[in-house]
Amino acid sequence: MTSSADIEGNLKKAEHLIRAAVEQGANFVATPENTCHIRSEAELKLESAQAQEDHIGVPFFASLAKELNITLLIGSMTIKHDSKKLLNRSFLFSADGKLSATYDKIHLFDVQLANGETYCESDVMDAGSNAVTSKLNDDFTAGLSICYDLRFAGLYRDLAKGGANILCVPAAFTVPTGKAHWEVLLRARAIETGCYVIAPAQVGEHEGGRKTYGHSMIIDPWGQVLAQKESGEGIIISDINIYQVNKARTAIPALEHDRNYLVV
Repeated sequence: MTSSADIEGNLKKAEHLIRAAVEQGANFVATPENTCHIRSEAELKLESAQAQEDHIGVPFFASLAKELNITLLIGSMTIKHDSKKLLNRSFLFSADGKLSATYDKIHLFDVQLANGETYCESDVMDAGSNAVTSKLNDDFTAGLSICYDLRFAGLYRDLAKGGANILCVPAAFTVPTGKAHWEVLLRARAIETGCYVIAPAQVGEHEGGRKTYGHSMIIDPWGQVLAQKESGEGIIISDINIYQVNKARTAIPALEHDRNYLVV
């Protein structure tokens, strides 16, 4: 997606893309970080955000999941936490329209890039404190994360040890960091854990001139890219099979080989 500042417009765009994926046979659909909207300034984010109980996106996507009989991960929506801070929150809906799980982004994007771009997510966001897994069906359990979390390998190892065999990484990566690191980090997380990685991403130019890298990907447990959106908005789709998880983890059972050690 290329989310704008218009929440209702973004919800309709997401619905169109979700329906298109379902028409191609998808029964688990994931959308990017900031599905509801992207704002350029902290004041605008605070002004336009809604509390979860008031957010129009929550019943909207719950109803859509139930209508289409799919499991639906909304990569994140901006939720008002209090008068001064927000939460960057993922929403996982089951096929009966119930909210199965939420996840608040743990690692906040406070960086200064070499090209001069500066981001300080903690100015307006509160960090989450809980890693979250949620069972999707008899075979698959999702481990939830958002964007900058991708750089913290320990989180994904903990999710995998907690039962996850799909790692979800909805994102809005910047163009410079996306070109340099997006694919290699996603593939590394898959290889390290023997998990599928599903990474829907924002793409294009947003309010205030911010640009995101896109290149949504689905990656298998051996680190192979099964599908990638090379440019623009749209959908990618792939079959996933628990056999591939079991095969990768049997070949290299790294999750079982942790050892205690001292740093000296």
